[in-house]
Amino acid sequence: MKTLTIDFVSDVVCPWCAIGLSSLEIALKKLEGEVAVELHFRPFELHPDMGPEGAEVVPYLAKKYGMSAAQVEHNQRLIAERGAAVGFEFRMDRRGRTYNTFDAHRLLHWVGEEGAAQQRALKHALLAAHFTEGENPGAREVLLRCAERAGLDAARAAQVIDGGEFADAVREEEERWREAGISSVPSVIVNQRWLIQGGQPSEIFEQSLREIAAQVDAS
Repeated sequence: MKTLTIDFVSDVVCPWCAIGLSSLEIALKKLEGEVAVELHFRPFELHPDMGPEGAEVVPYLAKKYGMSAAQVEHNQRLIAERGAAVGFEFRMDRRGRTYNTFDAHRLLHWVGEEGAAQQRALKHALLAAHFTEGENPGAREVLLRCAERAGLDAARAAQVIDGGEFADAVREEEERWREAGISSVPSVIVNQRWLIQGGQPSEIFEQSLREIAAQVDAS
């Protein structure tokens, strides 16, 4: 069975990243027994210059993308519908603000060194904390709660958060992906060669991964 390596470049305050991950995982279930995958989560900050207090979602997105508040709210409803279709619950009524996520990426980087399964569990916990519970995924108490939900050592997680560990490593990774041309997320890079862009339907992920696996087998 062919094994593919997937780098999932994303942010935990990116709704399409939540949708894309859920869609990808549906595809991976359908490919079980045919294609094995090593899944790694890589950092991308949508709001690298945002302060710890965050910003109100609707006016922030309206200004950033040149839309009206009504357009933003309409898009939020469509996103919630897309999420529901792939099993991810968006509670937009709870998500009043968006936040800086650098500390979340530091924690994810640490967990990535511990194991892929734990990193995926933390990623899911962070996405749910923000989009379902409406919490700040950059806040210390939220990060610690998510670490515990992912089965991680709480004392070590607190040490990482409080000590600023892996800051340089995260910045270097972010720069690496920028230099590779990644400017929007989610970006799914397979075997450091093929790119699948955006929160695609699961059928697209499944078809693309089958085709890539066939190409790898043929090479």
